[in-house]
Amino acid sequence: RVSTFATYDVALWSTMRAHVQANRGAHLRACVVSGCEGGLVGRRKAMASTGWLALALSRPALAIQGMTAGRLPGLSEPDPDGFSMYMRPEGKSGGHGIGWSEIPPYYFKVPSTWEEVPVSIADLGGTELDLRFKSSEDGDLAVVVAPVMRFADIGFNADVRIEDLLNLEQLIYGFGPELTGDTVEPDQIVDMHVDKDAESGLSFYKYELVGSPHMLVSATAFKNRLYIMTVRANGRQWRKSKDKLRTMVDSFGVVPKI
Repeated sequence: RVSTFATYDVALWSTMRAHVQANRGAHLRACVVSGCEGGLVGRRKAMASTGWLALALSRPALAIQGMTAGRLPGLSEPDPDGFSMYMRPEGKSGGHGIGWSEIPPYYFKVPSTWEEVPVSIADLGGTELDLRFKSSEDGDLAVVVAPVMRFADIGFNADVRIEDLLNLEQLIYGFGPELTGDTVEPDQIVDMHVDKDAESGLSFYKYELVGSPHMLVSATAFKNRLYIMTVRANGRQWRKSKDKLRTMVDSFGVVPKI
């Protein structure tokens, strides 16, 4: 596996983030300093299978996209269950100045019927939104990639993990409003737990939020980036596609650089 990771040499240098709105993340910083209370810690769940990571890394790099936002490459052929593997491709730009250093690639499973859609700074997640997929039948997926310097006073080339930055409650109560568009209340959280990925050694914070929409969240940190995937669905979509949506979130991971 070392040789596989080494050959998948993803290098992206994007422009330095121009600025962060003065009030952006203020709630989270206050939460980190003073602590957050409330919420329900659900039981730890079994880790998702890592077989898809081996499959994705066994393939050659699918394509390289230039510095233009829009529809991007990165999808494998669908498997017999109708899922493709998305791997953040070499040379991809989020298009919004989301960072200022190399971004280790992330990956996840997505149904072949879902479409990748352009991101906008008006979307939840703002300038740190890296990509979106959408299905009118199933729901919406988004991935935010945020510099860890938003949350801690650390060096440019830091190598941190999510447990070094925030605990379970701090993340969802502090960063949650940027993902949901509103304050996250304790009674919305039906489960939150930590999964440890055996392949990468990374911890993933997992959440399920009820309401409109119903949301699943998976978050981790690696090097100087915080990665957050959200999948959301309205009531009809959730009833129809909840198993499919859980598969997507449970497949989310980050490729460690060698």
